[in-house]
Amino acid sequence: MRVLGAKSSAVLETKEPRKYPYEFEGPLRDTDSFDIELPAGYELDELPPPVDADYSFASYHSKTKANGHTLHYTRSLEIKELSVPVSKMDELKKFYRMIAADERNTAVLKPAAANK
Repeated sequence: MRVLGAKSSAVLETKEPRKYPYEFEGPLRDTDSFDIELPAGYELDELPPPVDADYSFASYHSKTKANGHTLHYTRSLEIKELSVPVSKMDELKKFYRMIAADERNTAVLKPAAANK
């Protein structure tokens, strides 16, 4: 799930194998934290699963929790190594694919049960 912005990248989704290391622009620690109030008349039906991806070159974590009528969403991306060798390209692809899948997840709402 994402609220704003994208952290994923399709830069490695090419048919040709990479010949050179992947270079990040620089070190990074980026964190998002949002509280989202549920609309009146709705309740939470389903939350996206948390994601915890830790690699030597980077880490990504996301979590959505419900607290009453509020969703609390957090995610963080940290670049730990500026250069990823060709030997780790499959890991980097997997990393970005996990982020892309997480960014497509959604919280599902349903009409609130009427109080009787």
